Amino acid sequence: MFGDLFEEDYSSVSNNQYGKGKKLKTKALEPPAPREFTNLSGIRNQGGTCYLNSLLQTLHFTPEFREALFSLGPEELGSLEDKDKPDAKVRVIPLQLQRLFAQLLLLDQEAASTVELTNSFGWTSDEEMRQHDVQELNRILFSALETSLIGTSGHDLISRLYHGTIVNQIVCNECKNISEKQEDFLDLTVAVKNVSGLEDALWNMYVEEEVFDYDNLYHCGTCDRLVKAAKSAKLRKLPPFLTVSLLRFNFDFVKCERYKETSSYTFPLRINLKPFCEQSELDDLEYVYDLFSVIIHKGGCYGGHYHVYIKDVDHLGNWEFKEEKSKPDVNLKTLQNEEEIDDPLMILQAVLLQEENNLITVDQLGQKLLKKMGISWNKKYRKQHGPLRKFLQLHSQLFLLSSDGSTVSLLKSHPIQANSNYQSTNQQSFQMLASEAPGLSDSTACPHWFDINDSRVQPIKEKDIEQQFQGKESAYMLFYRKSKLQRPPEALANPRYRVPCHLLKEMDAANIELKVKRAECDSANNDFELHLHLGPRYRFFNGALHPVTSQAESVWDLTFDKRKTLGDLRQSIFQLLEFWEGDMILSIAKHVPAGLHIYQTLDGDELTLCEADIADGEDIFVWNGMEVGGVQIETGMGCEPLLLNVLHRESSGEGTTHGRVIESPHVFPANAEVATVLTAAPTPAGMVLVNRAGSAGEGSWTAIPQADMKKTFREQGFRDGSSILIQPSHNEESSLLPKQGKWINGVNEIDWIQVKNLCQLESEEKQVKISATVHTVVFDIRIKAIKELKLMKELAQNSCLRPIDRNGKLLCPVPDGSTLKEAEVKMGSSLGLCLGKAPTSSQLFLFFAMGTNIQPGTEMEVIVEETLSVGDCLKIMLEKSGLSGDAWHLRKTDWCYEAGEPLCEERPSLG
Repeated sequence: MFGDLFEEDYSSVSNNQYGKGKKLKTKALEPPAPREFTNLSGIRNQGGTCYLNSLLQTLHFTPEFREALFSLGPEELGSLEDKDKPDAKVRVIPLQLQRLFAQLLLLDQEAASTVELTNSFGWTSDEEMRQHDVQELNRILFSALETSLIGTSGHDLISRLYHGTIVNQIVCNECKNISEKQEDFLDLTVAVKNVSGLEDALWNMYVEEEVFDYDNLYHCGTCDRLVKAAKSAKLRKLPPFLTVSLLRFNFDFVKCERYKETSSYTFPLRINLKPFCEQSELDDLEYVYDLFSVIIHKGGCYGGHYHVYIKDVDHLGNWEFKEEKSKPDVNLKTLQNEEEIDDPLMILQAVLLQEENNLITVDQLGQKLLKKMGISWNKKYRKQHGPLRKFLQLHSQLFLLSSDGSTVSLLKSHPIQANSNYQSTNQQSFQMLASEAPGLSDSTACPHWFDINDSRVQPIKEKDIEQQFQGKESAYMLFYRKSKLQRPPEALANPRYRVPCHLLKEMDAANIELKVKRAECDSANNDFELHLHLGPRYRFFNGALHPVTSQAESVWDLTFDKRKTLGDLRQSIFQLLEFWEGDMILSIAKHVPAGLHIYQTLDGDELTLCEADIADGEDIFVWNGMEVGGVQIETGMGCEPLLLNVLHRESSGEGTTHGRVIESPHVFPANAEVATVLTAAPTPAGMVLVNRAGSAGEGSWTAIPQADMKKTFREQGFRDGSSILIQPSHNEESSLLPKQGKWINGVNEIDWIQVKNLCQLESEEKQVKISATVHTVVFDIRIKAIKELKLMKELAQNSCLRPIDRNGKLLCPVPDGSTLKEAEVKMGSSLGLCLGKAPTSSQLFLFFAMGTNIQPGTEMEVIVEETLSVGDCLKIMLEKSGLSGDAWHLRKTDWCYEAGEPLCEERPSLG
């Protein structure tokens, strides 16, 4: 599967140090985010490298492996800076692993990059995006490291820490001759199908014997004939670190397809391997292992996602959980009367806790169980759990049997853990009972576990591991370490422990550089330039605000942190304006052709500038909120001042008009009636025409009907620069129109929208032109189109308008409540009238297509709430497209159908 991607290629290896060479796909002013509250670093996903990230984090949190790698200096591994020198041998993979581990330990960033490491593997960008199997990666990576470290003091690093041996034996029943074969292993591969858990699988592999008899006899070389025999396997040598691979993927020969085994499969936090070993004369602790990493696979057999649960052995991270409140003490009798206890593990432990030294013979244990429960083991538990002695052997993480199997005791060094299928009430009750028992006062502190999911690191409780016993998101690889391995006190909470000096210096320098870049980025990204317009230095005339003297004296520029609140801004302005008296109101203002206009007032001193929708470069008007220079000020979009060009005949002193035409600018509030324009003419009556193109000598003029004179300028679609002609009468001989002008009784040539009938409903017309302005609301256009197309009135409740691009493709529906300007629909363009409602302000309209080779025209459409999660959106798309299975994921695509990075996290919302 992986090919030669781990072969050393010294000619193509990059010698980039941290901060050099390939740049991350981030903005130049945005350095990596600092570590979060856990103080641990994740690893960025390159597109499909979650399996690699999970394995690398496991190796990083194996301190003995990490420190053995750190002990190899440049004199043995070489230096990446020497790669171009003749005859220089640079051992790239261990060097890049060293650097990655140093970054994970010391570099203040939320997630480290594996680009340099995967480059040392020889991976291409295509390889990084392809999903692989983490079990195979574990073996190949170890093999590559062993090859790379040949000739160094670390040549036996993998063998010393991970290699174990298994011995397979066949014993002849006749001559007792033993045929033996030994094999090495880096990890134990155990079955999941039809097996309840890890101990059961190990019992089947290393305790149960395979018998050769009847039609399946064994040929004994010593006897030189077919004989009865027994075949067995035992663990001969145990490594310090035991890796267990779970065979969750199987093949269904009936359906001829692969499938993932999702049934319950338990595994203990502590396991005693003594029953499965060939030799048993060693100290008991030599066989006891503690779980410290669980790699978890989420998804099906054709794809999915990996993350890892890891125990922080050295307490490098910040692990915080509030302690649960203690409950009243209970005893075994009360517990039994309240509810029947079906799991024998709890009862056996409770019985042993009441014995001196927690030691008892197996026969006495059975008798005490009968006395306590009123029913024997064989009647209550044997059918489901097997003989008592075998049950004790299977749970060697809690019970220690003597070599002859006659006595049993509790492992005192092991904190009591509940089995996976306990009821939560039973767990709590038993833990309370155990806390009272003698001999358990030396239990270790609560272990620190973290869920590391690519860049995301969060603390979890040890009991959360039980959630990974079964289901589509379940344990895939288990990593155990010998319990007797102890960490030196100086290593605890000390990430600098055993890190080589040259890497310490490199990380310290990189942290300084990150600190400087973050300060620069913080200033660049969070500082807003605000323009403060001081009310006392403004006056109101000709419909808008204007400086009394100069712009420089009336406007102050202020640099302010956008993360601060409006209250902070107000306080800062108070300090700047020592002359200010009375209330201070801050309002958003904008420059319009008529002058400065005030829009909304900023309320809510607890809001940050971002929450208050203040933008960089915003104009802020500072005033008392009522008047400027003694004039009451109207604010808001409704009364926005419009600068219009008004044309009329010159007036004499007696009120009569002369032939000369006067053109003068006038300002009117947008919410004023059009009839108010007559106040700018010498006569209070006449015909009003408008030229929205601007200049009076260009474009076309449209007469405003008398009935529309009571409508507002906004409703009539007036904008800044529109020209208005006040005509004394309808007599063309006295017309003031320029010679090149012309009368228009219909719609102006650019003041229309073409609507096409795409509802697949019969109509007399296929398309119509609807009179409109940039301020016309989309809903009005839609209703007029339905009427003029003579379609059913019911379409008013179930239709929408969609822009049509130059290639004839339908774009996203435009909201009914938007104006054409707000919807960015150009005048004269085409809209399609389609079935279905337009999305609301809280919904998203999405195009999607299946596969990787997306072609224009193959997209499907869906409307979803923006609060919907990525996973739920994927389900809706799969249902609409008729696809099944759990091997699908989403990717964003740009306008040219280029796919971006996959959306691996399914819990975040689309918004």
